[in-house]
Amino acid sequence: MESIEVVRRYWSSVWSRDWTAVGQVFAEDVEVFWPVTREVIRGRDNMVAVNSGRPNGWSIDVLEVYDAGGVVVSEVQVPQEDVGIFRVVSIWTVSGGEIVSGREYWTVYGGEEGADWRRKYTSVGDLPA
Repeated sequence: MESIEVVRRYWSSVWSRDWTAVGQVFAEDVEVFWPVTREVIRGRDNMVAVNSGRPNGWSIDVLEVYDAGGVVVSEVQVPQEDVGIFRVVSIWTVSGGEIVSGREYWTVYGGEEGADWRRKYTSVGDLPA
């Protein structure tokens, strides 16, 4: 299976809440780093637990998946009831048909305002799909 398909399978399995399938896309000793919160998730079982432990009321919208030559980059939107919309950019290393490592940047969509000094150069809005 190509690396990009492994990542697509991961997100599809999370969305369908197929935790067995989620576990199958990760190497047993996978390491995933979340820089925003400085959390490191080590091991397949912990990745499954982190994904399955999220309170319900969410969905997954895969916006883009890119083969970046050696890594796969995905951009995903995760609307969650009573919380808002998360945007997630993930950088995955895939080897032998499994995700062996990753970095995920989770942030609340529109959760910060731009700096005052940039306002004369920017506008606030959404890019068209």
